[in-house]
Amino acid sequence: MAEPANRDAVITVRGLVNGFDETIIHDHIDLDVYRGEVMGIVGGSGTGKSVLLRTIVGLNRQRAGHITVFGRDMAHLGGHELRELQTRWGVLFQEGALFSSQTVAENIQVPMREYTQMSQELMNEIASVKLSMVGLPEDTCRKHPSELSGGMKKRAGLARALALDPELLFLDEPTAGLDPISATQFDSLVCDLQKSLNLTVFMVTHDIDTLRATTDRIAVLVDKKIHIGTIDSLRHDPHPWIKEYFGGVRGRAALAS
Repeated sequence: MAEPANRDAVITVRGLVNGFDETIIHDHIDLDVYRGEVMGIVGGSGTGKSVLLRTIVGLNRQRAGHITVFGRDMAHLGGHELRELQTRWGVLFQEGALFSSQTVAENIQVPMREYTQMSQELMNEIASVKLSMVGLPEDTCRKHPSELSGGMKKRAGLARALALDPELLFLDEPTAGLDPISATQFDSLVCDLQKSLNLTVFMVTHDIDTLRATTDRIAVLVDKKIHIGTIDSLRHDPHPWIKEYFGGVRGRAALAS
């Protein structure tokens, strides 16, 4: 699907190859994520959805290809340059990835401690603000992850991802493990934050309800390649897996609701 030439690509992936041992997962895939859009990443088990996210943020080394984020080539950044770039994005990993020995406030303050020289008083204030942004009460600051429900852990992880006021937000299966009501509420939260903060969102998900509620475009990983489009255009894609995903019983139910 052709995109307007004047759109600002926050993430550009060209000729990306990923694999483990003898297995190739991504075979020369291309992807652009434009400023201000929500891009959903879907695919079957083993297609490398989370691997793609981790490769873009520098946690996985690709075998070939080029990745630029905010116009910077990820393969040619020095340590200081990479740290500077990392302050411009936030990541919500699966299950929230909170440190169990720390309070929620301390978890939110982790990127502040790593990348800034803020005073403890200021970090406490920011942690409280971020919790409010994601819909958690102020007393959550003093709790540990073990005291939180699954939905609260996701929101706390999101608060940490937003700690440094990023321009780009990576979400890895944000509604996995949530009941339908909590998942719908989290989708609404992501939409509200994306609009109010003018975020660009790169979201790995398997949830077609989330795709329908939040995304502008969708990238489908299938057969080591990538198919990109809107929900409407992908419903007409001839590939069997894509056709079943968007046109099967679950897909039809989600898109009709």
